[in-house]
Amino acid sequence: MNQLLMDLKIKHPIIQAPMALADSPALVAAISNQGGLGSLGAALFDPEQIRQKIKEIRHLTNKPFNINLFAPTETPAYSKEDIKKAMAALNYFRKKLGIPPQEIIEINPSANFDEKLSVILEEKIPVFSFTFGVLSIETIKKIKTHGIKVIGTATTVREARLLEKNGVDAIVVQGYEAGGHRGTDLKIISIDDAFIGTMALVPQVVDAVKIPVIASGGIMDGRGIIAALALGASGVQMGTAFLACPESSIHPEHRKRLISSTDESTRLTKVFTGRMARSLKNEFLIEMEKRNFSILDFPVQSALVKDIREESKKQNNPEYMSLWGGQASSLCRNQSASEVFSELLTESNSQLAKISREII
Repeated sequence: MNQLLMDLKIKHPIIQAPMALADSPALVAAISNQGGLGSLGAALFDPEQIRQKIKEIRHLTNKPFNINLFAPTETPAYSKEDIKKAMAALNYFRKKLGIPPQEIIEINPSANFDEKLSVILEEKIPVFSFTFGVLSIETIKKIKTHGIKVIGTATTVREARLLEKNGVDAIVVQGYEAGGHRGTDLKIISIDDAFIGTMALVPQVVDAVKIPVIASGGIMDGRGIIAALALGASGVQMGTAFLACPESSIHPEHRKRLISSTDESTRLTKVFTGRMARSLKNEFLIEMEKRNFSILDFPVQSALVKDIREESKKQNNPEYMSLWGGQASSLCRNQSASEVFSELLTESNSQLAKISREII
């Protein structure tokens, strides 16, 4: 019996990746109701918003689900001059959108990790996952004493070994192909050393740890699922595959871009948030890099760009949104989450039968 399925109390080894503001209780519940594990990326919500989202999910499903947070990161200290310089560059885009230029803004810290975690512990959710770092042994032990299964994120073997040592129940191994933010712990790994493809990374991590490994990055259909399992993974985590579903809360223009994308459509960049992430290319991304505009570290850059992203959404203009998506985004389906999930199961079984016939 698959240990991951037993630990998470799910029927199928498919986890919907947490995708911050692209997630919705409807998407989480749709995947969990199909026998997978739905996930809510809650890092950008405040504690009471997290509590409300958990209530909404529980109203829609009685199956296990996952809540994800970013591991604690320090907000970098920048001078007013640093921020003014970055804002001055960004005014180039504000002018294009017809919104007032800005000189400086206050960087208000969001609720800290411990406040958000307290809500999660109080609510006794089934599964908790985290990214952007390796939580301490004490923190993981505290979470597990509440009967919550814990999943960490690794982009290298070194991170995976540390996650196992600190007591997680399973590890999401995020390949270079994945959409959205890289989950690398920048306190211990250089981002340049963490660009490892899923096919290369998964078997190395499987050989290095004894706990279940969950493959993530570039997996969009049954072929990818069977390939991941063949590499030794106990399950898969899929984000972009569900991003175009109507239950996803992404902007309609983002959805259109995903469905019409190609294998050449994405790029890793820091321009939107100050942290490396894979996005569909648009004018903001290309112009920021072409003009070598100042990019501050996460989460400061995200705060500076927020008004541009929000105005772009209001104007239905995808050229200035953060359009997260993985390298295989062209395989997105414009179908409901339950339909996509059902097709994934059919494709996986068909692919497995085909391989068995050809090998034997």
